[in-house]
Amino acid sequence: MGGTQTTTQIPTFCPMCVSRCGAKATITDGVFVALQPDPTHPTGEALCVKGKAAPEIARHAERLLTPIKRTNPKGVGDPGWQPITWDEALDTVADRLLTLAREHGPECVTFGSASPSTSAMSDSVDWLMRLKRAFGSPNLLGYMELCGWGRYLASIYTYGDSVPGVYLPDLDHAGCILYWGYNPSVARLAHATGTAAALRRGARLIVVDPRKAGLASKADHWLRVRPGTDGALALALTAVLIERGWYDEDFVRRWTNAPLLVRADTARLLRASDLSSGGDADAYVAWDAAGGRPVEYRPGAGRYPVDEGELALFGVREVATTHGPVACRPVFDLMAERCLRMAPHTAEPITGVPAADIERAASTLWRARPVAFYTWSGLEQHSNATQTVRAINQLYALTGSFDARGGNVLFPSVPANQIDGVELLTPEQRMKAIGREGRPLGPARFEFITGEDFYTAALDGRPYRARALVNFGANLVMAHGDSARGRDALAALDFFVHADLFMNPTAELADIVLPVTSPFEAEALRIGFEINEAAQSLVQLRRPVVPPRGAARSDLQIIFALATRLGLGEHFWDGDIDAALRYQLAPSGLTLEQLRSQPAGIRVPLTTRYRKYLERVDGAARGFRTATRKIELYSETLAEHGYPPLPEFEEPAISPRSRPELAQRFPFILTCAKSLRFCETQHRNIASLRRAAPDPQVELHPDTARARGIAAGDWMLVLTPHGSVRARARFNVSLDPQVVCGQHGWWQACAELGLPGYPAIGPGSANLNLVLRQSPSDPISGSSPLRASVCDIAPLST
Repeated sequence: MGGTQTTTQIPTFCPMCVSRCGAKATITDGVFVALQPDPTHPTGEALCVKGKAAPEIARHAERLLTPIKRTNPKGVGDPGWQPITWDEALDTVADRLLTLAREHGPECVTFGSASPSTSAMSDSVDWLMRLKRAFGSPNLLGYMELCGWGRYLASIYTYGDSVPGVYLPDLDHAGCILYWGYNPSVARLAHATGTAAALRRGARLIVVDPRKAGLASKADHWLRVRPGTDGALALALTAVLIERGWYDEDFVRRWTNAPLLVRADTARLLRASDLSSGGDADAYVAWDAAGGRPVEYRPGAGRYPVDEGELALFGVREVATTHGPVACRPVFDLMAERCLRMAPHTAEPITGVPAADIERAASTLWRARPVAFYTWSGLEQHSNATQTVRAINQLYALTGSFDARGGNVLFPSVPANQIDGVELLTPEQRMKAIGREGRPLGPARFEFITGEDFYTAALDGRPYRARALVNFGANLVMAHGDSARGRDALAALDFFVHADLFMNPTAELADIVLPVTSPFEAEALRIGFEINEAAQSLVQLRRPVVPPRGAARSDLQIIFALATRLGLGEHFWDGDIDAALRYQLAPSGLTLEQLRSQPAGIRVPLTTRYRKYLERVDGAARGFRTATRKIELYSETLAEHGYPPLPEFEEPAISPRSRPELAQRFPFILTCAKSLRFCETQHRNIASLRRAAPDPQVELHPDTARARGIAAGDWMLVLTPHGSVRARARFNVSLDPQVVCGQHGWWQACAELGLPGYPAIGPGSANLNLVLRQSPSDPISGSSPLRASVCDIAPLST
């Protein structure tokens, strides 16, 4: 006789990507059998196929279940993995790290993390940052140059804040939504459902993407840009806004540095100290058009001595200085001149976007305000990433929608204590970040190091030798360009410990591998779900829905256990995770006990304040967190380091235009895009996901394929100057015939379906990053040119 089944549903959320979709876990007789969307959760209207596969991932037979150590030297085919206890593993790790720190300084140890935007490291990345800082290392290897630079850091040089990474699109009230290099249907489902709702109420949508993917099919304007020429398109759109007078002139005058004068002789901002020997070197100068005279602007006061409406935005002014008269022009005049040189008819042959489409999209941006926008890695994996982001930031500033209802808004947060340990790392150590010397304004300034710079430090000892890596889930060999160089760099380390759910090509190079729980076997605290006021008001403690498998531990447990063994217990509540979470929660007024008793979470009432730059602080408007307290269309910080102070278009460093000598042999433009079914390099061993995408694919136009004798579904080769990889042809009539779009991340086999894996390196590989390089990279950010390169295609002979 069969017994009665016991089924329960537990409110939770899926942390496997940045969407963090609200969900309900179904447990039958103690087995995790399903994950479904929870419409009562602010991010729970839908759940992607990856989230629905969570039970399959958790119970997969290939999960790592015990710590293991290498017993054979690196370079030998068989690592000789031997199971060990957690005590041996953690003691060995601590001993090796402390020894290296004593002998070479703590900076020789790098900490690594999978991107919290595409993995469950969002549960613990702040605690990992705390561990890194407490240890004394300035180096976090976390893909910032590939997945985050444009959203979080590049915009600091315009807005003084992360836009759109922190100032998020207010989709509930937007009149126009602009998605640029971003497909939320794949990357952030909560944004996709929010956009669908906005369209139903009449919002307009503009999508800029080489592929007609996701919401692009519902867009009012789909702009099919040539990969890597987004900066030219942004300048052209801005040119239309300026030429037609479609910009918020009052906002531009009052809240950007557009009126400030730039010297013709030095191309630098004019200062009050240039006008007289006793002038203030910290004060800037604008031109009072009504009074016909220069006027000072003091950032501390946040205002001009005349009404901003009287400030000139155009024209050459001769200004008397201590060294004689100097011709000067307002920032806006110089910006307009640069943009108008990239008028739509000029941009069309560069970008592939018809001039008429550029003009129509610009009209919508103006007439359908407020505008809310979002960008992602479609803009970040280019040799010109920073200038492109600056150009889009400049375009957005002209709409006047910043922090306005329906624009990009800093939603309120539930009060909480900061736990990333920023105070634990000394300024002296912070200056030692790998890559800071060569790119002082790039990720290393913020303690993130690029893959390119890490590999150089490990292999060549510049600026010093990277000797150890403590890595949580980052599959570096597959996720970065130069896969073979990445393998060599990891093999050159004195010590490497890797924590993960599954073995992968990066973990295979480690000395010790630690088994990690799936996110549904571990507890994690989430304070706010970002996308709107309602989402931000929710505090949720995700409870384990099933016990950990084997000896697996959560990333958080590993971080705290390692901290105590490293002698850093005083910074980690002596290893007491509950005490640490109570500290984090204290300002919220919530307790762990309350959250554990209410797994659906608790809502803390919040009220969104708009246009916070208007608020008065110490008698002056708050303004922006920049040197001028204005949005900096002209960046003096960039100018001081030898970079263009105004956005400009730079042709991708590897393209048929910039490298004509390659064009005959490699006539096509190679780009890549995220897969709907896999989180980057993960989960191709999961049968429910792999069944619908059994083979690596390359998208190309049917005409392009036919010219090379390739039929739909054929195996083919993608050839670059650095080698070839295999994939099946998938036709996409929306692609430009000159563009080929691949997928990265293919290596895993799926035993359940009898589908093969592919070598990460070597003959027969399907690893796109094997034949792409990390350089020539963006001069400021070090972003790799993974989304705009050159290639040829050919049938695969069998």
